[in-house]
Amino acid sequence: MDWALGLSIRELSFWQMGLRAVVVYLAALAMVRIVGERRFIGKIAAFDIILTIIFGSTLSRAINGTSAFFETIFAAFVLVIMHWAISAISFHQPKWENLFKGRSRVLIKDGQLCHKTMQNCHITKDDLASALRLQCQCENLETIDLACLERNGDISFCLKAKSTNDSN
Repeated sequence: MDWALGLSIRELSFWQMGLRAVVVYLAALAMVRIVGERRFIGKIAAFDIILTIIFGSTLSRAINGTSAFFETIFAAFVLVIMHWAISAISFHQPKWENLFKGRSRVLIKDGQLCHKTMQNCHITKDDLASALRLQCQCENLETIDLACLERNGDISFCLKAKSTNDSN
């Protein structure tokens, strides 16, 4: 491991820097997925935001001279290729898509709050009410048939169908 990652040397090879990029990316993805990326950053899939953070940090080292220029560019390139590969795998293999990008979570089903899911996602009833007001311009959670925490962090709602008695 010491040789592969260049842990005890001052100057890293292209391959050591590339392997470090892979390890840092996968470690960051695992950390964010464990914490629950929706509450970590929201609105963007975890693997996109991780690329943004690591890519910017990596490239800044090439700009400010704290790392060897070409090795740093190579490491950033490895990150972009890895992101592209994960995107391609996710597109063609849905089981991997859920692993890398997350999945939707049901918060309200058939008009009933799914308390365990809400607790796991750290979504309160007030969070649901706030999202309902913003998206549906209504305040009554009883009007909701289905609500999901989408993998980008948004909460989507399906309203209950109006019965014929409601229109009279």
